[in-house]
Amino acid sequence: MRRLCAVVLALQTVVTALSIPVAISVAHADGTTAGVVGGVLAVAGLIIAGLLRFRWAYVAGSVLQLLVIATGFVVTTMFFLGIIFAALWTTAIWLGWRVEGAPAR
Repeated sequence: MRRLCAVVLALQTVVTALSIPVAISVAHADGTTAGVVGGVLAVAGLIIAGLLRFRWAYVAGSVLQLLVIATGFVVTTMFFLGIIFAALWTTAIWLGWRVEGAPAR
């Protein structure tokens, strides 16, 4: 479960970082604000991915999903992308529980 969730967060980090120039050029957001918010979310995703050995990191990852969805108020496409990554995050956790709870063959 840890690996799958880490991959989701790593890919989400790339998308979040790539949304910074979109926020600046398309949504006409302030460059500093877009850079700081996008950068903090991207770095938080990487840090949380590295801390997934702790149970609380999964809660932090879920909060991160909500924050990324909230960036859709600036870049509308992020609503869609945030929901996609939240679904991937939820599926990764669900599959992880299912596989870890399955009896060994």
